[in-house]
Amino acid sequence: MKLILKIFKWIGEILAGLIILLLISGLAFRLFSSKPVPPGKLVDVDGIKLHIRAEGPKNDLPTLILESGAGGDTDAFHWIAEGLKRNIRVVRYDREGKWFSEPSKDSITAEFYARQLHKLLEKNGEKPPYILGGHSMGGPYNLIFRDLYPNEVKGMVFLDSSHPEQWKRLTTKGIFDETQITLLKSFSIISDIGITGAYYEITNPKSIDKHLPEDAKNRKMDLTSYSGDVYRRYVKEDKINDDILLRAGRTKNLDSLPVLVFTAQKQYGDPKIWFEMQKELKELSTEGKQFYMDANHGSLITKKENAEIINKEILLMAETLK
Repeated sequence: MKLILKIFKWIGEILAGLIILLLISGLAFRLFSSKPVPPGKLVDVDGIKLHIRAEGPKNDLPTLILESGAGGDTDAFHWIAEGLKRNIRVVRYDREGKWFSEPSKDSITAEFYARQLHKLLEKNGEKPPYILGGHSMGGPYNLIFRDLYPNEVKGMVFLDSSHPEQWKRLTTKGIFDETQITLLKSFSIISDIGITGAYYEITNPKSIDKHLPEDAKNRKMDLTSYSGDVYRRYVKEDKINDDILLRAGRTKNLDSLPVLVFTAQKQYGDPKIWFEMQKELKELSTEGKQFYMDANHGSLITKKENAEIINKEILLMAETLK
């Protein structure tokens, strides 16, 4: 019995030592690490600083506005922006609270983000007409924007976009399940106290965005390790997701608005329902075109070769709308 008690005591001391070591490492990271620098600029919109990256000439072609998915950031569109900015104006940004943008204390409604984006574009000197490009949940956000500002939108691009009825038809409750929400909340805490950053410094893990340039990959790793803000924003996005999809679903047709739908062929589980919903996005317009891509949900936009295919069609659309 005494031996067993000694073993438990040793185990307890070892665990306590590890916890203390983790806390010291996290504290050291928080003290000596610097806040990641945004690659774009911060623009004040109603007292909230939003991160925006606007590149390319202001000419007689429409400006492309890129809207990221629930977990995306401006770097995810690197190859799309790089391939198009020589010919057209390309704008990408972070919604409030996401990545480099400050969180808003305002009450969040389904139309909040579209109106905030509209103000951001005006403050940054951008002018319509616009082509809206949305990846994943970016698609529904764009449907709301177009519904509010129809005269400013001359084309839409759905990049493996979410569908307003996706959770009902996929029999899924939301972006994250309860276990994932708990993990995200846990990650936010350990990132706040510097443990995630210290772990990254020691292990130097590989980024999941393997197709992006090193600076883009490093920026994401740095921001997710600096604080828990990114993880808290994931949780917030999950909470507002149903309202966004419901509001986006009020758009039943886009008349003859030019629409491009790019669908990833590599989907999790049975892709049949997803493909049906992608087809429905194309059929919102009498001028809809759909392209199936040899890609998954993420690599559809992050892989250079895929972006080149997408860019060719977007540029053709822009020149047609000239």
